[in-house]
Amino acid sequence: MFNCRYDCKLDPKGRLVLPSKIKGAIPEANGSALMLQMAADKCLKLYPMVEFRKLESQVNALSDHNEETRRLKRSFFTRITEVELDSAGRFLIPKAFQEYAGLDKDVILVGVGSKIEMWSADRYKDFVIEDDIEMSQQMEKYLF
Repeated sequence: MFNCRYDCKLDPKGRLVLPSKIKGAIPEANGSALMLQMAADKCLKLYPMVEFRKLESQVNALSDHNEETRRLKRSFFTRITEVELDSAGRFLIPKAFQEYAGLDKDVILVGVGSKIEMWSADRYKDFVIEDDIEMSQQMEKYLF
């Protein structure tokens, strides 16, 4: 499971170093391959292969005989790419993915359970609850 927030830097070549706590939480059986997805709210999601395979199975199970699910499958598979961690724990974020998420130098990584979200530092604040009272109300509404 991934959790916590990490402030990171994208290098001039578009590579990002995974923080050691995130890298350490990736199952060893995963190897060096991860899946990167253009996700909702204009962020990117990074999945270990075992977690991505679960999602991929659900998408593959959708009917090819239904126009709506064909569109969904097509759109899903065009918004993902495999990335490889190098020996320094870095991976290259393709230019189209950087542009989609508005990533430049400052990147925020957020562990969200089984996946990691990657945010533009400028955009992130618009998609989190910063007010303690609102956070408490949302916790009460959805969890208690």
